[in-house]
Order: sequence, then C-alpha cells, then structure tokens
Amino acid sequence: MAQIHGVILDIDGTLVNSNDATANAWVEAMKDYGYDVPFEKIRPLIGMGGDRVLPETIGVEKESHIGKQISTRRKQIYKDRYLPTLQAFPGAKALLQEMRKHGLKLAVATSAEEDEAKALLKIVGAEDLIDVQTTAYDVKSSKPSPDMIHVTLERIGYSPDEVVMLADTAYDIEAAKNAGVGTIALRCGGWKDTDLAGAIAIYNDPADLLVHYQSSPLMK
Repeated sequence: MAQIHGVILDIDGTLVNSNDATANAWVEAMKDYGYDVPFEKIRPLIGMGGDRVLPETIGVEKESHIGKQISTRRKQIYKDRYLPTLQAFPGAKALLQEMRKHGLKLAVATSAEEDEAKALLKIVGAEDLIDVQTTAYDVKSSKPSPDMIHVTLERIGYSPDEVVMLADTAYDIEAAKNAGVGTIALRCGGWKDTDLAGAIAIYNDPADLLVHYQSSPLMK
C-alpha cells in the first residue's frame, strides 16, 4: 500500500449514531403509504440509498411516482422526528481533527442527501474539517455500487492506493473494494465482524480508532 494521503468518510453509523433512526423513518414512511414493512427487514439495508432500499423491500423504484412520495415522506419524518435527537459517536470529531493534524485530506461519500449530510456533519462539528463531499445527488447508483467512490476519488485527487475509506457496513466495503480502495470498518454501525470481514482493519468506534491511531492503517 502506498502512503495514505486521504480518507473517504461515511457518516451514518460511522460518525453519527443514525442507522436505527434512518430505518425507522423508512418504516414509518412506507406505512403511511400502505406498506407494512418490519424494522428488521429494513435495518440490514441501511447503508444503501433509497434507490436500493425501496426495490428491495416493496418492489418500488425510487423514481416512480409512489417511490418519490415515499422518499419525500421519509425525508420529512427523518428531519422532524429523528434528526434533532441524533448524536455523534464518541471521538468522532477528535478523530477527524487527528487526521487533519497528520495532513490527511478528508472526503465524505454518503448515500444521504446533501442537506441531510450537512446536518449530520454539523452534529459531529465537522463542517470545517471536510475538503470534499459526495452525496446521493452526485451518483445514479448508491452503495454497494462503486460509483460514489469513483466520483469521490476524482474530487479528492488521489489514486485508490493513496486513500482508505472509514465506514460501517458491508456495502461500504464492497463499494470501496470495487474501486480499489481498502476500508477501515467500525462496529458502531451495528454490523458483525463476519459482515465486515473484507475490511483491512476493524475498530469499535471512532474513539477506539483514535486510541489505536499510531498502529492503524492510517499511519502506513
């Protein structure tokens, strides 16, 4: 592996404890339109965008009329009921500050929409720490498609072997791998180590990675 110059960051489940909230917002939005989908079916899909969640759960395309209605409703529920309650994981901001201290360029690659990503970064206190941002608006296919990683690599200006991804789901790992990028995975998003087996390293949460920073792949 070449020297690391940049980090591609997921937000949901990685920097902010938001995966359950996102799943609940989908459950409630679908129910409002007559689809009774249990939380347990949606929760393992969080990490994908709505372009994948809707077809996987109720067989509806996001760009269809009903798909757009459900997506809009989910966004409103998430913003009104859940976003005000969300908290950053321990050590999230301090970890990003440590990365910047070591000269790393930070890029966000998230399946969240642009305004949601901005709100989540504000929760972390990271608005001024991010150099590049790629959201659902910027790609046609969300993770595990590598599209988002390819776009982010272009924007950050480094080759895949000069960058690592920090994320929490198997979808992130697959997307990054298909773009030639290794992933440092965090357990705080709720996934098991067996699901995260494709990662180059696994830590509990941002605080745990910060404690082990000097021996982590970030220092290779």
